[in-house]
Amino acid sequence: MSPESTSEPTVFTRIVNREIPATIVHETANVLAFEDIAPKAPVHLLVVPKTQEYTDVVQLAAGDPALLAEMIDVANQLANDPALMGAYPLGQFRLIFNTGEAAGQTVFHVHAHVMAGKLQEGSLA
Repeated sequence: MSPESTSEPTVFTRIVNREIPATIVHETANVLAFEDIAPKAPVHLLVVPKTQEYTDVVQLAAGDPALLAEMIDVANQLANDPALMGAYPLGQFRLIFNTGEAAGQTVFHVHAHVMAGKLQEGSLA
């Protein structure tokens, strides 16, 4: 889906609406977190707002900084959950927002990658 065609539900909106299955690990009134189906690290979770109003983190920061702060808080909670982090140190994680196609963004519904453990070189492109 291109950034211009946001009127159609994104894959993340379809996950939020339970139209597409996902392994959901956390949910608030505004945010959903689930396992990435193509993990690039031993721990790889996605944190998405339930609204698809914002295509990337720049738009989200300008439009709803409180929602961005909630996403980061959820990421931190996930990174401190022993059940999700396994053997990796609690609270130590990467938080990645890809912004734009050239940066590797493929779903134009803002989302954060929460990752722990070693990454494969070049796996974020």
